[in-house]
Amino acid sequence: MLTGTIGSRAILIVNGGAPKTVAIGETYQGVRVVSVQPDQAQVEMGGQRLGLRMDSPVSVGGGGGSRATGTRIVLPVDGRGHFMTAGSINGRPVSFMLDTGATTVALSAADAQRIGLDFEKGQPVRMNTANGVTQGFRVRLSSVRVGDVEVYDVDAIVSPQPMPFVLLGNSFIGRFSMRRDSDQMVLEKRY
Repeated sequence: MLTGTIGSRAILIVNGGAPKTVAIGETYQGVRVVSVQPDQAQVEMGGQRLGLRMDSPVSVGGGGGSRATGTRIVLPVDGRGHFMTAGSINGRPVSFMLDTGATTVALSAADAQRIGLDFEKGQPVRMNTANGVTQGFRVRLSSVRVGDVEVYDVDAIVSPQPMPFVLLGNSFIGRFSMRRDSDQMVLEKRY
């Protein structure tokens, strides 16, 4: 994740570690800085080039079937006070919003279809929404991943209502200790 720039140096957080200032051409934990501009940087890892934007976490090591071995997630707060991140469900990319008020991970039927989740075979449940009572489906997700942290066998609800993000609820969060540290949320895996 890019947390800032200073001239031709990028301030990076790699694998949830402490911020590190890295100059163009230098490599830190396998991530090489290619170019730096205000609020963005180009990096390269394992031959793959990625564009990073300020405070938008990107998993540069988390794709392609690599084993998730991390235990810590650091999410920056956005301008509206939300904690957002890219991640994956069952290996398919999604956009998450941390929601401590959601009992489970919650996603729209459109997102569920896009990632190939056969949710209609799940358990039908009645859901109270802002638009009244509707039917959703309780399902089990094989995996939920944020960066290099992956959790298996996670409860979720699929809603027919459109949703701009997948809500990262307590069926995921409950496996972590959580603390707010200034303008970021830190989750440490418990099990």
